[in-house]
Amino acid sequence: MRTPLSTYRLQISPSFTLFDAAERVPYLRRLGADWVYLSPILTAERGSDHGYDVTDFSAVDPARGGAEGLKALSNAAHAAGMGVLVDIVPNHMGVATPAQNRWWWSLLAEGRGSRYAEAFDVDWDAAGGRIRLPVLGDGDAQLDELKLAGGELHYYDHRFPVAAGTAEDGASAREVHDRQHYELVNWRRADSELNYRRFFGVNTLAGVRVEVPWVFEESHAEVRRWFDESLVDGLRIDHPDGLADPAGYLEDLHRLTGGAYVLVEKILEPGERLPERWQCQGTTGYDALADVDRLFTDPAGRAELEAAAPAEPFAEMIHGTKRAITDGMLRSEVLRLVRLIPAEADLAEDSAEDALAELLTCFPVYRSYLPDGAEYLEEAAIAAQVRRPDLAPTIAALQGLLSPQDGLTELAVRFQQTSGMVMAKGVEDTAFYRYPRLTSLNEVGADPSIFSLEPNELHQRLLLRELHAPLAMTAMSTHDTKRSEDTRARISVLSELPGEWAAALSRLEEAAPIGDLPLADLLWQALLGAWPLSRERAHAYAEKASREAGNSTTWVRPDEDFERRLHAAVDAAFDNPAVRSVLEDLAAKVRGAGWSNSLAAKLVQLTMPGVPDVYQGTEFWDHSLVDPDNRRPVDFAAREQSLKGQESGALPAVDEGAAAKMLVVSRALQLRRDRQELFSGYRAVPATGAAADHLFAFDRGGAVTLATRLPLGLRRAGGWRDTAVVLPPGRYRDELTGLWYKSTGTLPAAEVFGNLPVALLVREEEA
Repeated sequence: MRTPLSTYRLQISPSFTLFDAAERVPYLRRLGADWVYLSPILTAERGSDHGYDVTDFSAVDPARGGAEGLKALSNAAHAAGMGVLVDIVPNHMGVATPAQNRWWWSLLAEGRGSRYAEAFDVDWDAAGGRIRLPVLGDGDAQLDELKLAGGELHYYDHRFPVAAGTAEDGASAREVHDRQHYELVNWRRADSELNYRRFFGVNTLAGVRVEVPWVFEESHAEVRRWFDESLVDGLRIDHPDGLADPAGYLEDLHRLTGGAYVLVEKILEPGERLPERWQCQGTTGYDALADVDRLFTDPAGRAELEAAAPAEPFAEMIHGTKRAITDGMLRSEVLRLVRLIPAEADLAEDSAEDALAELLTCFPVYRSYLPDGAEYLEEAAIAAQVRRPDLAPTIAALQGLLSPQDGLTELAVRFQQTSGMVMAKGVEDTAFYRYPRLTSLNEVGADPSIFSLEPNELHQRLLLRELHAPLAMTAMSTHDTKRSEDTRARISVLSELPGEWAAALSRLEEAAPIGDLPLADLLWQALLGAWPLSRERAHAYAEKASREAGNSTTWVRPDEDFERRLHAAVDAAFDNPAVRSVLEDLAAKVRGAGWSNSLAAKLVQLTMPGVPDVYQGTEFWDHSLVDPDNRRPVDFAAREQSLKGQESGALPAVDEGAAAKMLVVSRALQLRRDRQELFSGYRAVPATGAAADHLFAFDRGGAVTLATRLPLGLRRAGGWRDTAVVLPPGRYRDELTGLWYKSTGTLPAAEVFGNLPVALLVREEEA
């Protein structure tokens, strides 16, 4: 099995195709990346920038370069000695435009008689044998807007097939509709009446039953070709938690690819590990991101930041947000579970729904993989009974049904598929926007209630990673992160300035009142982290964040008055001198420390155990916010020029120019690729002296990483003073600066950090 030493993620889209990616391979090689890592490339909904709404499993998207584009990229990468990793989406298909998806079109036209009826997860009996499609607008006469045209039913821009023999008698469009295998319903009915499995709450992404052998084979025929023709070297699997049997799927994939390198996009809660029987090399690195970020937060700032915009404890908050999801957006999924309860269980429908919703709400991780993770179901059942003693008998009965001794039932399988949906929507997409405290901690795969990690605890986690997941990916920014790595690094500085932030928030709320203090705290932290940014980006973030939080406005029912105040506050950041000066003064105070945090976190991530990924463009400072902000085009020409400029050997300043970050990223990647023997283990490197707590260091087997943490506290305490890192005697070369240092058993921190807040040392004889 070929495995990567590092990866570089590229977002392939109609505006940046596989041919464009092929042209960037020489730059990525010079940068030091080992593999090219591609977003989904199978045919997707026309106009899709992200590619996760696949409409045709059988072909590389022509809009993204097609088969020839993949061949060009693969040839370029392999000629450069690089591998190719591709993101694939087995859990669902895009069905927003039925005519673009022949599987879905056939299903709608032929119903249960379609060959593809088995491919989609439809509960036919729940709606009289018809698929409910939530596309109609509000009003009682929407079906009167239907038209028959070209042998199809049209509802404004929506097109649907007509079953054979149902439109030849001169019937009206509405009468023809009533004869179809689908039923068009009001979009608001999706929450409680949908009868097909979705990706989370997205009606236009329909779940696929990849556990059915022929469905797996047909949906992966093109993937098989990639490996048969040696075009691709590894895969990233999107959302395995949505699958009925992730372990079985990975076994099938292992056989199809001949045992290729495979990563899963799986979020692990603190202390959770992947099931040992999974045929994969690890996760895509959200867990690593969470650990690294917390090294750069000051625990002393916690109380003041909490007091700035008080919120309920995070555990209580997520219980409320998850329960709101089970009772709201995902009630259709809960009701489907209710319908699967065997009649002999003799459970009242209302109490069964309530108890299932509570079990899903109390589930402590994304999902179990029975028999793996049975303890999580027990934990959820105990928590649910404590919170709802009135439901205790029903919960106990359901626990038995959900963990049968003689094999998994459909109820047990679907409960596992549903629990992850509830966690994702209730926590990532709701609570993360309600819990302000320090928003750099509100990241996918992280637990915001964990405020910081002490160096010794991070050392332990990194050693465990070396022992148990040495080939798992590590990441700091992805296409899914709520805030990019540099935005988070700057926000984390507020943990060292909690009093100043509290005062600034008070002045901002007074000058530009929003009327929702937790949201105001979250919004102003975001603008500070990304400052300066365009007005358009700021408004887009404010609207998305407020509606995701769902306290003062929502996607379904926007509060116009509140949103008017919200957008007025955003405009004030640009137009009101009193507001703008607060932001700019604070930005000036945190900017330098933010750069220090960025460089330190990046070097730790690039050199720690695991396979480091660099998300496109983040070899420069990148102050992005949530998608689609983090998927903006990358100026590769500027990055290539910066990389060439390093050849002069001049040390860059740590400033807005981003040459310092380019230096750290490129030199670390190059060392990792060219001297693999230096990255063969993990040992914590101690420090001594007055500021030892501000130095984090480890030895990977010859490559020694040194990083500054909590830089403002370091400066306030008087700098490094007598602090030294404990290294065996010898001469060391800093791969970042090219400077040499001599250790007599210790090396003064002030000396090694004279130019940058980081160092990457290699012990060797001076040339």
